[in-house]
Amino acid sequence: MKRLTISDIAERAGVSIGAVSFALNGRPGVSETTRRRILAIAAEMGWRPNAAARGLSESRAHTVGLVIARSADTLGVEPFFMKFIAGMESELAITRTALLLQVVPDHARSIEAINDWWAERRVDGLIVMDLWAEDARLPVLESMGIPAVLVGRPRPGGMPAVWSDDAAAVTEAVDFLVGLGHRRIARVAGLPALEHTQVRTAAFHAAMERHGLSPAAVVDTDYTWAAGARATRDLLAAPDRPTAITFDNDVMATAGVSVARQLGVGVPQELSIVAGDDSQLCEMVFPTVTALSRDVQAYGAHTARTLVSLLDGGSPGSFQDTTARLVARQSTAAPGSRTA
Repeated sequence: MKRLTISDIAERAGVSIGAVSFALNGRPGVSETTRRRILAIAAEMGWRPNAAARGLSESRAHTVGLVIARSADTLGVEPFFMKFIAGMESELAITRTALLLQVVPDHARSIEAINDWWAERRVDGLIVMDLWAEDARLPVLESMGIPAVLVGRPRPGGMPAVWSDDAAAVTEAVDFLVGLGHRRIARVAGLPALEHTQVRTAAFHAAMERHGLSPAAVVDTDYTWAAGARATRDLLAAPDRPTAITFDNDVMATAGVSVARQLGVGVPQELSIVAGDDSQLCEMVFPTVTALSRDVQAYGAHTARTLVSLLDGGSPGSFQDTTARLVARQSTAAPGSRTA
């Protein structure tokens, strides 16, 4: 079989040999649209670049890093991360960029991993998830000059961010429940140190206040099934228990459905439940769970695309991804409603 050359790729793509060279070597000289088209055609034709030679010539590792400071048990059962990483991989594969993933228990270990990766030239840049309101990782990245993209609201300092309007999504969920007639609404939140948890909780309070209501309760958790189940039990044991509960993720929401059934509390007749994330979990339980839904894989792809652009010498701005929209299912209804 004849060995594939860049001339073959250029002929197939209808561009010059120089354009193909620029695209394959990640150099400026072609538009991002053309680069992506050439890379896709090259991959289809079976192009296999000499990674070792390319890395030496460009001083690039062709690898990006993602350190997640979460319990490994939590990560293993939360569909959001798997979808997000799948989206990243779909985008990184186009440029033959690998993803280096490490799960650590806290930010101190995150910083250790980042320092090691950067010193050993194992990564070209980083994706930073689960931003804290006061995040010790960001000053380290800035001081070391490590290219990075934040998954969360933009911050001063110049790092591009890919984010979604969590406040608007929470507001929609509260408005929906109030519209059904609920007045005692509780919130089961995630980790309180996370910036997006604080944004969601503030939006929940603001939305309730706008309707002239006070929250039945706000419970902070670690996102796990056990924490969601425990929070649901405590809320349903209260003298003036809520008629609706919003959960920050799908795992805890499905735990809430299970606990309510164990306690003989009808869902949605006596308790409406809304999940802050959507996945197959929400459709596998009975009743199916109303959820705030968005394309998480696209979210991951946008994040990876932003980092690749940054590594290629671009100046990508922050990108606001689509806001999650509420998908009504069987777990929500007017208080005291009857179901068939």
